[in-house]
Amino acid sequence: MAPGDFPAALGAAAAEVQAALDAALAPLGDLAVVQAMRHAVRGGKRLRGFLVLEGARLHGVAAPRALPAAAAVEALHAYSLVHDDLPCMDDDDLRRGLPTVHVQWDEATAVLAGDALHSLAFALLARPEVGPAEVRIALVAGLARAAGAEGMVRGQALDIAAETAPAPLTLEAITALQAAKTGALIEWAGTAGALLAGADPAPLRRYAQALGLAFQIADDILDAVGDEARAGKRLKKDAAAGKATFVSLLGPDGARARAAALVEAAEAALAPYGPAAARLRAAARFVLSRES
Repeated sequence: MAPGDFPAALGAAAAEVQAALDAALAPLGDLAVVQAMRHAVRGGKRLRGFLVLEGARLHGVAAPRALPAAAAVEALHAYSLVHDDLPCMDDDDLRRGLPTVHVQWDEATAVLAGDALHSLAFALLARPEVGPAEVRIALVAGLARAAGAEGMVRGQALDIAAETAPAPLTLEAITALQAAKTGALIEWAGTAGALLAGADPAPLRRYAQALGLAFQIADDILDAVGDEARAGKRLKKDAAAGKATFVSLLGPDGARARAAALVEAAEAALAPYGPAAARLRAAARFVLSRES
């Protein structure tokens, strides 16, 4: 795949996922909390949803079976952002170029909207079209682990604890923290297509683990030297808070080198799939060049 072709592929996947989310939210009416849910799932790159759809395509799984899983991971990701933006967490007022949910409505509505999006994710995975019961159970269990105290929530808790730790985190500690906070959900998305097909997820797991860490390093670089208008969110918050990051420990050039090595590892993990994995290779390269 030519580098210029990837944004179109990502955009097409994003449109499919958005349509699936819109359809899932349509029957819920227009309560403020539902309006807030719709606001929360607007925009974004949809990289996690793309990974689900592309992994499914790689294993011959039709899009109608994969779309609920792609929408589920994006609903869960949106919930995490709504809660992450709250004053008791990162206290952000801008997300994807729009006011955050608690700014647009209020804190109580933001909490409830996040809770409802979390529940929606598992309702989507339970749909009969996803596949046999054992496949749906495996996806539900895996997403629960990735989202909870073994994964994303664990990473966020470690991140909060680091703010008041007596000494900055080491590179090893930051790597473990981010493997949970950011990487666990990306790993689930990367392996979901294989699980839908009943195939061995090991190659895609190796790919997604490397991709997830490269994504977070790129995020640290973006926070340090990115353009706020293009990013659609507040930047330079890590430095202001005195947080240890990949950039603070390795420097911008060292962080870029580490991310580039991880992208190479992600691409190497796709060797069993040959040319059919061109889009996933392009996704790995994309994380190094993104501006939002």
